[in-house]
Amino acid sequence: MRAVSASFGPSALVTPANGVTLARVAFTPILLAVIAGSGASYPALAMWIVLAATDGLDGFLARRHGTTRSGAFLDPLADKLLVLGAMVVLAARGSFSVLPVALIAGREVAMSAYRSWVGRRGVSIPARWSAKVKTVVQEVAVGCALFPPLADGAPGVADAVLWVAVVLTLVSGVQYLYDGAGSTSGGVASRAARAG
Repeated sequence: MRAVSASFGPSALVTPANGVTLARVAFTPILLAVIAGSGASYPALAMWIVLAATDGLDGFLARRHGTTRSGAFLDPLADKLLVLGAMVVLAARGSFSVLPVALIAGREVAMSAYRSWVGRRGVSIPARWSAKVKTVVQEVAVGCALFPPLADGAPGVADAVLWVAVVLTLVSGVQYLYDGAGSTSGGVASRAARAG
């Protein structure tokens, strides 16, 4: 007997993708507590890899079973809580410079506010490839800061990767502003997206 995949409509709340996303949100405070307590360590790195990988898993499940409005809201929120939370804790421990973390956090907060503003005008800004890349580079930067050999022997590597993430983050933010301006003026077709 062949298994049939369940398909969920845009208004569905209880979906496999949302389950993975909410699990990521639930485990994020535990990871942040581990990072705050131990800094770079193999347990923190292992937890980071697992939680960061769930971003791809919930995206796969959403494409397989159907994207939802709740998922489009929860997924980027969970990503920001995880990545920014880890960066802030690492900056507080001195593992990251404060300036690049502040620039990334400022961009993320500003873009969330901007997306909300254009969303109220009926515009949904499509996800860009550059935004996906910047998220991956942000995750790699955190991973470098949590990897004991790099943190102990070459701490500048994590900061260097973080500055690459800053550039990609700011560039993708400018692209989204351009897309949003074109959409609100009718120059770009609006379409739903699950990313930020």
